[in-house]
Amino acid sequence: MIQVTSRISLDESELREEFLRASGAGGQNIQKVETAVQLRFDVAQSPNLPEPVRERLLRLGGRRVTKEGVLVITAQRHRTQERNREDARERLLALIREAAIPPPPPRRPTRPTLGSKVRRLEGKAKRGDVKRMRGKPVAD
Repeated sequence: MIQVTSRISLDESELREEFLRASGAGGQNIQKVETAVQLRFDVAQSPNLPEPVRERLLRLGGRRVTKEGVLVITAQRHRTQERNREDARERLLALIREAAIPPPPPRRPTRPTLGSKVRRLEGKAKRGDVKRMRGKPVAD
């Protein structure tokens, strides 16, 4: 079992890994060795995810989620297959942890109190008096 949060843990059997050749520059090593990892996690069918976390994870996954609800993470940053496997798993766990955080409740708009309105208007009046005193003196 892979511990994601204190309440969520994933079974190893839920993760499928495929190895492929990485793209980009790298010379002979990258052309011959399958170091890139494609990690697949079936979000829609996972029994270990609570429903709200599942919905947020599908939304957070964006284009990495297939129509069937499978999250696909491709890791090819590193030279070795093992390091790419670790990188893909770390990215999956980070995504699930982010989805596990519930969104804050929506803000309820409030009106200013009568006291705050009065203080605001008094402050404006004082400021106006200060500015008026800076002007030329009135001839009597």
